[in-house]
Amino acid sequence: MQSHDTLPGGPGRLAVLQRHLVAVPVSGQVSSVSHPTDFQYTLDNGVLSLAQRQFYEENGFLVVKNMVTAGDLEIYRKAFEGICKKEVSAPGLVVMRDVAILNSEYVPDQKAITKIQDFQEVPDLFNYCTLPQILKYVECFTGPNIMAMHTMLINKPPDAGKKTSRHPLHQDLHYFPFRPADLVVCAWTAMERIDRSNGCLVVLPGTHKGTLKQHDYPEWEGGVNKMYHGIRDFDPNNPRVHLVMEKGDTVFFHPLLIHGSGMNRTAGFRKAISCHYASADCNYIPVKGTTQEGIEKEVAEIAGKRFGINVELKDIWSFRGRLLAGTRTNL
Repeated sequence: MQSHDTLPGGPGRLAVLQRHLVAVPVSGQVSSVSHPTDFQYTLDNGVLSLAQRQFYEENGFLVVKNMVTAGDLEIYRKAFEGICKKEVSAPGLVVMRDVAILNSEYVPDQKAITKIQDFQEVPDLFNYCTLPQILKYVECFTGPNIMAMHTMLINKPPDAGKKTSRHPLHQDLHYFPFRPADLVVCAWTAMERIDRSNGCLVVLPGTHKGTLKQHDYPEWEGGVNKMYHGIRDFDPNNPRVHLVMEKGDTVFFHPLLIHGSGMNRTAGFRKAISCHYASADCNYIPVKGTTQEGIEKEVAEIAGKRFGINVELKDIWSFRGRLLAGTRTNL
């Protein structure tokens, strides 16, 4: 993906953003633009500093250094290995393989598992979603009634030359039939050092202030992995920031933030673990007639083939959701 050297407000703002990402133990630098006096995207519970709140309000993401221990990350890696070797299974667990990768990391003569989703019934992995140090920050965005809605462990493979290890630019809200969006947040943790060589996240700062855009499969020559939808009409000149993260660093980001990841140009698999959280006070919305109608049809088709049942998008999310704190009021 192309890198841009300027952000709105001039080179100074990019420099501040870069310092924020790499230089401070806990994200605390802010952009050089005017700051809101009324906060829309964060809550005041004494955890985030004023500078951190201002940064998230303006940019839609916040990196916190050294949040998850190496010991916990090793537990998650071993649990993932057990799933790859079919030593671990669980109800609802979704295992995804790359359309172009032939060799598994752990099992010879088997296509590589590049992502697992919905590991809420795998205790060693779901432990990540319940870490007190993460939930403390999550509450700053969702409030006290916290639901874990979507879980993933991403195992980005070495690219086979067809660029299928890329993830197109997208907004996570495209997949979610619940609102308001401002009470939803993702925690995404690097399980090893992640930079542009192995396909780090790239974000478009400030795009969380926009609306949900039309998504579809990109027309890529090498093919696209299932459910890897991308935005059709984003501005290609929109400034981008590549998030270089050390092992254990965690980024929190808004579900409307446009983001993606590049190819993994290294010889190894690149791992990250994540959970989308939402306030239990959110409400399900009908998606028929909206830009999300297509994703509901695709999800219903997959569920029909896998379970032989007819479902709506909200049924899937209701099944996935787990209450972590407070009261399950709606979701």
